[in-house]
Amino acid sequence: MESIKNLYKIGHGPSSSHTMGPAKAAEIFYEKNKSAQSFRVTLYGSLALTGRGHFTDVALIDKFRPTSCEIIWKPDELLPLHTNGMKFEAISLIGEVVDEWIVYSIGGGEIMSDTEPIPKKKIYEMTTLTEIMEWCNKTGKSYWEYVLEVEESDILDYLYEIWRSMQVTIHRGIETEGVLPGGLGLQRKAYSYYVKGVGYKDSLKNRAILFAYALATAEENAAGGIVVTAPTCGSAGVLPAVLYYIKEQHEFSDKSILRALATAGLIGNLVKKNASIAGAEVGCQGEVGTACSMASAAANQIFGGSIAQIEYAAEIGLEHYLGLTCDPVGGFVQIPCIERNAFAAARAMNCNVYSMLSDGKHRVHFDRVVEVMKQTGKDLPSLYKETSLGGLAAIF
Repeated sequence: MESIKNLYKIGHGPSSSHTMGPAKAAEIFYEKNKSAQSFRVTLYGSLALTGRGHFTDVALIDKFRPTSCEIIWKPDELLPLHTNGMKFEAISLIGEVVDEWIVYSIGGGEIMSDTEPIPKKKIYEMTTLTEIMEWCNKTGKSYWEYVLEVEESDILDYLYEIWRSMQVTIHRGIETEGVLPGGLGLQRKAYSYYVKGVGYKDSLKNRAILFAYALATAEENAAGGIVVTAPTCGSAGVLPAVLYYIKEQHEFSDKSILRALATAGLIGNLVKKNASIAGAEVGCQGEVGTACSMASAAANQIFGGSIAQIEYAAEIGLEHYLGLTCDPVGGFVQIPCIERNAFAAARAMNCNVYSMLSDGKHRVHFDRVVEVMKQTGKDLPSLYKETSLGGLAAIF
């Protein structure tokens, strides 16, 4: 597996696969063809079906400025390796194609090419939680300590920047009101949820504030603001909400939060390696489901869970999202995406409590749930995988 630095990325929303990935590919292609007179990008499959709502064209055109870039949409065609396929073309002064590159956006802002493999540094030898648990039990160390042993020495500094960015996004989202862009007429709710929540008492207050934190980031993402992929833009509100809620309500230190981020990153990395975090590939179970699993594990660790209890929390968080479809209305990362972030944050806290009440023993292991999630994603019809052709998207 790669570094968790490749899981946690700071960038513009609303989609890591439809915005950040294409933008990254455009940067690479532009650097190689700076002398081109113009560019042409053809989008296939899911990228073409929901690219307008995800601002894919805006992200691409922006990366090629001041050179012009034509966008061609082919929603009914698929390239062989992934539904998020793109073909980049550099065009000369006389209109000839001087360079061409086929590339895929595979989720979490990552890209791959079938002709020119993009180098990836694999640093984790263990690629299942079962192996890592055995290491932890043998050494007496925890998951976050395993991450620190594998990663480069600056990993805590990197996670601090991730944590700082997450908090900035929450603060910005809480303070912003108005209608989200895109034409759905969807009002931001984070501010009102927070204000109402402050006036409530006890458990209702806590739940409302947790909702508000998740909504703040999810709404910032929907507006194209700066967010952290955790593991994706579409699910970026879950983990920050849980961690910020725990820090503010229970007064845990930033050191505890960074360690929790390390464990959450490990969980997300395992799903990314052994299944997928791309809604276009496996549905929203890969995005919000993985985010819930990461947040569940992080919360359980902070509250003193054992190795087994943390694994159980992560397993519960993913298991109960199996089969969740990705059906963004109008192709926008708004309905049902924003609400899903809020409810997943609440579910993560429940997964933490449920696991903490147990002794950590259970029948279905996290690794098995990841396998099932991958197979479930393969079995889902394409209309339920970020194409906006089915589910909730089809009723509007």
